[in-house]
Amino acid sequence: MDFALSAQAEDYSSRMWDFMREEVFPAEAEWASYLSEHGEHTHPPVMERLKESARERGLWNLFLPKLSGLSNVEYAAIAEISGWSPVIAPEAINCQAPDTGNMETLELFATPEQRTQWLEPLLRGEIRSAFAMTEPDVASSDATNIETRIVRDGDDYVINGRKWWITGVADERCRVLIVMGKTDPDAAPHRQQSMVLVPIDTPGLEVVRHLPIFGYQDQHGHSELVFRDVRVPVANLLAEEGDGFTIAQARLGPGRIHHAMRAIGMAERALALLVDRAKSRVAFGQHLSEQGVVRDLIAQSRMEIDQARLYVYKTAWLIDQYGAKGARTEIAGIKVAAPAMALRVIDRAIEVFGAMGVSDDVPLAYFYAWARVLRIVDGPDAVHRRSIAREELRRVPPYVG
Repeated sequence: MDFALSAQAEDYSSRMWDFMREEVFPAEAEWASYLSEHGEHTHPPVMERLKESARERGLWNLFLPKLSGLSNVEYAAIAEISGWSPVIAPEAINCQAPDTGNMETLELFATPEQRTQWLEPLLRGEIRSAFAMTEPDVASSDATNIETRIVRDGDDYVINGRKWWITGVADERCRVLIVMGKTDPDAAPHRQQSMVLVPIDTPGLEVVRHLPIFGYQDQHGHSELVFRDVRVPVANLLAEEGDGFTIAQARLGPGRIHHAMRAIGMAERALALLVDRAKSRVAFGQHLSEQGVVRDLIAQSRMEIDQARLYVYKTAWLIDQYGAKGARTEIAGIKVAAPAMALRVIDRAIEVFGAMGVSDDVPLAYFYAWARVLRIVDGPDAVHRRSIAREELRRVPPYVG
């Protein structure tokens, strides 16, 4: 395995860092000020300026190999850089969740008509979308538990059910949901589910509330929805009836690489802040950077970040070589390892900052909240550890004794 970046990836990384330093980091204060003044789920105009600049710099839709020409290993480096400003940078280059996963899903399974109506505007960054799978009344980490019903009625499907933690719905630009529900409760467990496209303004679809994460309301929102006799054409079905579970698995594999690398980017920024604070703060007659306990925090953080990055690069390399199925254990592993590492590093930075670290004067408090959420989204840690253990129990070691 060779994880050295290609010349192409080095070029993209260099341009991405220029973009971050020249435009993204300076935009963070304007972004926050606009949301504070106009409402948490409004759309700050600075984002459209950033998106236009990203297009001009050639930093657009880099997550999709068919368009960017980047391998997963190469894109991983870009995703990490975007994680230094995880609220703004991914969207600025049109590489933000949940739209990336939805675009990958549409790229794989959409009809020509569905691509024209939904995929192309998403690729242009004109609209946003959401993925509606998780439900409040069942353990949705087991997708076979999903209870929302999708029932055929002539040329339509009729949808009834409840969803929550549906990311993206609060954004005023959200236009379409990919909804997972049961079309055939009597089929085999992994053939009961299907996915359909539901425009956000379809009658019967109610947005009940936008859920906070540790008190933060994200601009795009995480929402609770109710579907009451929501009717969409049969033509809105993705792939075939019963393909919902397969689509869900195809959607989540690459996305976990993106989440893991952005978590590493957050950890790197937290460590950079920690080091800067340690160099500038004096306690007990010397800079914090001279205190042995602080140096230990710095060293532990550097080692853990680098270990996690290598694990993610290995996983990305395996996907490039063998596809997501060939890396399923590693995909589960990085989904656990990267956010957990980020939490530890961010916590150390908060410790060095003291009270300031839990304020909004620095991004550490939000980073901590989001890193903890990452241990739940796309499947909680326990589910991924279960998968890893199952594979390990099947493994035949070269020697026992």
